[in-house]
Amino acid sequence: MWTYEKKLQFPVQIKTPNPAMAKVIITQLGGPDGELAASMRYLNQRYSMPYKECKGILTDVGTEELAHAEMIGAIVHQLTRCLSVEEIKEAGFDAYFVDHTTGVYPQAAAGFPFTTAVLQSKGDALTDLFEDLAAEQKARTTYDNLLRLVDDPDVIAPLKFLREREVVHFQRFGDALRVVQDNLDCRNFYAMNPEFDK
Repeated sequence: MWTYEKKLQFPVQIKTPNPAMAKVIITQLGGPDGELAASMRYLNQRYSMPYKECKGILTDVGTEELAHAEMIGAIVHQLTRCLSVEEIKEAGFDAYFVDHTTGVYPQAAAGFPFTTAVLQSKGDALTDLFEDLAAEQKARTTYDNLLRLVDDPDVIAPLKFLREREVVHFQRFGDALRVVQDNLDCRNFYAMNPEFDK
């Protein structure tokens, strides 16, 4: 089903480590609106999606989110490489360091680990697509917030790329929503589940 190309979707080449920056950026790996949650949400929702075009969109976006998780992992790794104990302490990176050294571990900026409790696969095409539209907007907002905090151009460039992809994904899910609505009785858009009610 997938072809893995052994390169990042957008280059990540960070020259200056910054563990304080890594502490907030990691939320886009394992936080509530991060790339792992997005990927798991979409790749699981596709199984019950009744329309082929929509399954394709969920698969396309879900696999791209895995590529985005890989980019965030690369950013966090590069921001935390070759740190001294003093740099770790000064940045407040010590709590993370004690549990993970400088390994990339999916967690939110607030420190709680990745959990599937933040995502939903309801088995209702409309419900799931509205969830997906909201998820993409929340991810875009998180990237906006990160871009307000980051001042390193080597970090800003891949974050801007990832933010742009959230906008594209939102548009793709809008396309999927139109497909679902076009296949429903327009008088009953929100009164039935096309995956269950026949």
